[in-house]
Amino acid sequence: MYKTRKIRVEEKAFILFLLAECGADEQIYPVAGEVYEYEGGIMGSINLAGSDPDQYAGDLIQVEYTDSDQVEVIITLTRDKNNHLLDLDFWKADFSKLIRYPVPGQVTILRKFQ
Repeated sequence: MYKTRKIRVEEKAFILFLLAECGADEQIYPVAGEVYEYEGGIMGSINLAGSDPDQYAGDLIQVEYTDSDQVEVIITLTRDKNNHLLDLDFWKADFSKLIRYPVPGQVTILRKFQ
């Protein structure tokens, strides 16, 4: 079983921003209060409690961010087949540790899938 922790304020705020950008909100996709960190939290990716990683059903939105070390980061919010938020997935181009967590004004929207 995965060890979860409480969602951080900045994570929830960022998810709510992403939902708004793709025309959804917390009524449609409630944000879980508990998360599981992928890769031990190195790149910032989280799985939202109550979702099933094996039930991936698609991406909601994908944004780009440049970390403070000037390395590109692609961030994707996904959902599962039960229409719950699944992951907030970070992919840093050089696979290094995320240095600074993004805020809404620092990202560029690449794709909206909903």
